Amino acid sequence: MRSLLFFLLWGLSAPLWAAHGYALWGDVKYPANFSHFDYVNPDAPKGGELRLVSNLRVSTFDKYNPFTIKGTSPAYLADLMFDSLLTGSLDETGSGYGLLANDVDVATDGMSATFRLAPQARFHNGDPVLAADVKYSFDTLMGPYTSPAFKTLLADVAGLDVVNERTVRYRFKKPNRELPLTVGGLPVFSRQWGMENGKRKSFDQVVTDIPIGSGPYKIGPVRFGKDITYVRDPNYWARDLNVKRGSNNFERITVKIYKDGTARLEALKAGEFDLMRFFSAGDWARRVNGKRFDTGELVKSEFQHRLPSGFQSYVINTRRDKFKDVRVRQALGLALDYEWMNRQMFYKAYQRVNGLFGNTDCQATGVPGPEELALMEPWRKDIPSAAFGPMAVAPRTDGDSSLRANLRQAHALLQAAGWTVRDGALRNAQGQAFEIEYLDSNEGSARVIAPWARNLEKLGIQLHFRPVDFALYQQRLQKFEFDITSLAYGGTHNPGQEYADIFGSAAADIEDSGNLAGVKNRAIDALIGKITGAKTKAELLPACRALERVIAHSHLLIPQWTAGTHRIVYNSWHLQKPATVPPYAQGEGWAIDTWWAK
Repeated sequence: MRSLLFFLLWGLSAPLWAAHGYALWGDVKYPANFSHFDYVNPDAPKGGELRLVSNLRVSTFDKYNPFTIKGTSPAYLADLMFDSLLTGSLDETGSGYGLLANDVDVATDGMSATFRLAPQARFHNGDPVLAADVKYSFDTLMGPYTSPAFKTLLADVAGLDVVNERTVRYRFKKPNRELPLTVGGLPVFSRQWGMENGKRKSFDQVVTDIPIGSGPYKIGPVRFGKDITYVRDPNYWARDLNVKRGSNNFERITVKIYKDGTARLEALKAGEFDLMRFFSAGDWARRVNGKRFDTGELVKSEFQHRLPSGFQSYVINTRRDKFKDVRVRQALGLALDYEWMNRQMFYKAYQRVNGLFGNTDCQATGVPGPEELALMEPWRKDIPSAAFGPMAVAPRTDGDSSLRANLRQAHALLQAAGWTVRDGALRNAQGQAFEIEYLDSNEGSARVIAPWARNLEKLGIQLHFRPVDFALYQQRLQKFEFDITSLAYGGTHNPGQEYADIFGSAAADIEDSGNLAGVKNRAIDALIGKITGAKTKAELLPACRALERVIAHSHLLIPQWTAGTHRIVYNSWHLQKPATVPPYAQGEGWAIDTWWAK
């Protein structure tokens, strides 16, 4: 549901106006008269089919509306069916180019952004895309039936005015360099979507109504619980635009659904689909083989990228009393032996995550600089004292470090926090045993959790693995009914308002917000405000580095692991890829957008 927005937040951003595009900290890479992005083949043939496996953990879908809270929509639907005012490129960060809007103008005071719609822009039903549709989309996304992430992300948007039939002006509550591209990245849909007998249904009742978007694909054949096919719109209004030339080359994109990872892998080997991205190091090292690999039909490739490492982590729900003490949270992290896991389970395929902004300019190292300290000092009593020293580093168990020493440190931290071992278990002053439920929708996670559980048991802590079906898992996360879970947060080169949804105090009590950890901290709120209010990159960097220090030393997240490549298997007999790999492509999204059928 949030993929469009988050892509545009790391791939786009704000000011320095140019009519055809917009750059966050400088100028856009491509000039006004550019013919196509460098990483596409502008002469790629159209036609054929791309057969994919769903990238979602759900085993079915029950709606076509990707924006409402209840239910599950098919994979890739929002990206393929809804255009936005601006679109990003895959070979630069912090920039965007006109799509639905062919002109963007940001006021010199940063308090508004005006977008003029392309006169040729059309919805799938042939209607022109008008200012009234943009306003309807914005008002709907800000309404009661959509994810609260939209409200948090757009908290500094004062409103949207229809200037004329094809011009809209977003007004902002305060200058914010990312806001023009945040609103420029919002999906736009037709006012006619959800109309029934001349009356508009409540948006939460728009469930299986076929979306009326303006994107390159429409919904084709559907088999609920098995697959969905998107069919390229032959009348797609933007097919000849420079930002779309060489893209959307497949006539059909079929997304298949399988019940589990084993079924997906065997289906790939059997030739049931043409491309699959791998996240399991074990599968990649040991099970990606067979007859079709031997003949060269299936190719196993790793593609280097320059994406942020993100912060895939175990998330600790600090709403639980047992997790409120930072010493307890730190102790849990000390019991995780990543080096052993990487050797024995991951085939040394990963690097440890450290902080929020790895592989970006925002990454904090060493001790805070003067600019960071100036931002942190007013909130000293709300910030862990360790954050004023060297940047937190994930505990290690190699070299001069050892698991035994880490567990001794964890024991001391737990004891200082009031937990002692009695009657064979770690207990608090009231005699309650320390037990943790780890919630996941993937039963395969039990293997990864087991070594951590064994180490925690040495401290007297019982970690119980609780696998549930995805629908229940999603429901419990929405209601924050969990102790610990695992989540892969995407990174960004240009952090902004989205961090208020993940770590902001206001989001902590909003059901279905991104603040799973339950963070409520005035210092964190203030630092996010400094990030969103930064007028130059020199102002942004100290703020995001200070935020990273505070989050890391608060031990709200136990860092997991990341890879510097996209591991992809593809059918070389069916698919052809461009010569250039764009550095900021998002895995299979690169194939969907720029590959073509042989």
